[in-house]
Amino acid sequence: MRRRVNEMVAVMKRILTELVRTRRSLIFWAVFPTLMLLLFGLIYAGGRSAAKSFDTTAPGILIGAALFFSCLGGPISLIVAERERGTLRRLLISPLKPGSYFLGIVFAYFAIAFGQTAIVYGIAFLFGGRFHGSPVLGLIVIALSTFAFVGLGFFFGTRFTKRTEDVTGPVSAFGVPLLVLGGTFFPVKVLPPYLLALAYFDPIFHMNQALKGISAYALGIPGTRPHLMFLIGFTVLALLLGVRSYKQLLAKERMA
Repeated sequence: MRRRVNEMVAVMKRILTELVRTRRSLIFWAVFPTLMLLLFGLIYAGGRSAAKSFDTTAPGILIGAALFFSCLGGPISLIVAERERGTLRRLLISPLKPGSYFLGIVFAYFAIAFGQTAIVYGIAFLFGGRFHGSPVLGLIVIALSTFAFVGLGFFFGTRFTKRTEDVTGPVSAFGVPLLVLGGTFFPVKVLPPYLLALAYFDPIFHMNQALKGISAYALGIPGTRPHLMFLIGFTVLALLLGVRSYKQLLAKERMA
């Protein structure tokens, strides 16, 4: 068990060190949500007190403009790069357990998600925004969202992308409509009834509504239960898809 933990930590450190060295992705993952939060927070403030605007804007920006691109797009890019460099083939002949490699990636992006959370809510605090609900419950929603995105990242990275140039395709085609429908950039109350009904099948909608309810309106488990239940089920499904796709990828690399 201790060896497995050490292997996982080593993989996590390697990934984070590589991201720090290349810098470009980390800069984008910090700058993009910052700009989106400032833009939409000030727009919705409408010249009035910005505190309430940043209360309600920060959760959606964190989920849709931060975690989505880092924790979904990041693993896709990583898997493609690891395949191109032959890292996965070397993994098969090394003493490193495949499970440790998978978990190392998951927790590396969880660390990135923690940093993005600090950035988004740090900026919101500067404009008077506050986290009004339970921090523990909020962290649970953020963790579930992160794990769901990483699981989907493994799924798309192993199934639909073979070159670095292919990465933006699945992220844009799959994700941007879900971000819009999920209320990342505007309140879902502006959606017509038929689109609002469709939004209930969008996992990002439930991520946004759960975190916004906790953060902006101090709702607890009773007030966010439908969204939490959907999110838990979706996270389990996403991780199962990610693990299965990862195992199938290793099997292909073993036969190559």
